[in-house]
Amino acid sequence: VRGTGVVGIVALDGDAVLLVEQHRPPVGCAVMELPAGLVGDEEGTRGESLQVAAERELLEETGYRARAWRLLSDGPSSAGISDERLHLWLATDLERVGPGGGDASEAIVVHRVPVRNLHAFLRAARNRGVLVDPKVFLAALVAGVGWDGEGWMPSPDPAAVRTPLRSVGLSLRTN
Repeated sequence: VRGTGVVGIVALDGDAVLLVEQHRPPVGCAVMELPAGLVGDEEGTRGESLQVAAERELLEETGYRARAWRLLSDGPSSAGISDERLHLWLATDLERVGPGGGDASEAIVVHRVPVRNLHAFLRAARNRGVLVDPKVFLAALVAGVGWDGEGWMPSPDPAAVRTPLRSVGLSLRTN
């Protein structure tokens, strides 16, 4: 069954970001990803809105619900080979309400990673053979993590990240 698009979720839980890890047969190994899924791909979900799909996928994969949602961007996921569109959402003000882990056909491991440890966490995942989906780096930018020339790490100047985010209508909360 083919859905009508894909939703990806940058889920920020206070000073942490939610990531999911699961085995992906096409690449033959585990991949660290944003929570994501198809829109309208199952009976009972046909015709659902993009936000409803994002809410469903966040809950199914991570066990969290968000009280605040914002569409970050949308566009082709791989324009050279597919007409599929990816709709990236920002989910904040999260509450854990279930176990997550995906549906019966999935074995998803949920990671709640403090932003200050994201750089080390992703390096450790790569060192154990896990591929990191490049969309994870969008989550890093939204969470206030910058580039040090070698890898992703917390930015020493949070204002350096906030300024470009404000230019697209986003802001970061600090606790």
